[in-house]
Amino acid sequence: MKDLKIDSKVKLNNGVEMPIFGLGTFQAQSGKETRDAVLHALQIGYRHIDTASMYGNEEDVGAAIRESGIPREEIFVTTKLWNSDHGYDSGLAAFEKSRRRLRLSYVDLYLIHWPVQDLRKETWRALETLLKDGKCRAIGVSNYMIRHLKELLDNSSTVPAVNQVEFSPYLYQKDLLEFCRKHDVQLEAYSPLTKGHKLNDPKLLRIALRYSKSAAQILIGWALQHQMVVIPKSSRKERITENAAVFDFTISPEDMRALDLFDQGLRTSWDPTTAP
Repeated sequence: MKDLKIDSKVKLNNGVEMPIFGLGTFQAQSGKETRDAVLHALQIGYRHIDTASMYGNEEDVGAAIRESGIPREEIFVTTKLWNSDHGYDSGLAAFEKSRRRLRLSYVDLYLIHWPVQDLRKETWRALETLLKDGKCRAIGVSNYMIRHLKELLDNSSTVPAVNQVEFSPYLYQKDLLEFCRKHDVQLEAYSPLTKGHKLNDPKLLRIALRYSKSAAQILIGWALQHQMVVIPKSSRKERITENAAVFDFTISPEDMRALDLFDQGLRTSWDPTTAP
């Protein structure tokens, strides 16, 4: 990872460049908590912020971006369409509400948050319209399994730029990762730190000790070395800083293989495997 930096980018399938590392804001409280977290992240070099209409903190994300004084074009902003807003017209309206809450003229990446049955095809059509109209620079999906992606690819000529899913060594969805690579869909890992559930795992701590790094930094490094975009969430300044200190070491091939074997199907968020 020593060849990567906090603002290193990956080129998406439509040519847009997306920072490989960012701040997740899921469960960050609206108001001061979110504003302070986003502002601190931006001040120490983060250039990618992930939010969603369901999180209830889009206004605060936008406010922190403006307060940072960093030019808008240097910050990559993702938000997402929630389940109750699926459909063509409602999808367009939901995007506009998010954009107004963020107080941004455009969004860098707009995602379908969850594959709602019967409506997601129409929703994707709305996202294609937003992309065509220049209201967002890239469109994608979240919590899509292989069958959901196959359905989308069979019904649209627009390949999603990103699929954002829960991913960690404890939920190593290798088949999904390989499918996304094959179809030029960038996989993005949320909850890469297992929401803290595995940070005291002795196996993980032994590996972390070898690199003089924290367990969290090893989990982030593992995802980055699997060429994923990674968005660890924290509202604590010291954690936001620690999570970013991962660009000065490289996990060995042997330890990467060991981490791959940690998989136990651990989901700390929603489980889309049974979503119809």
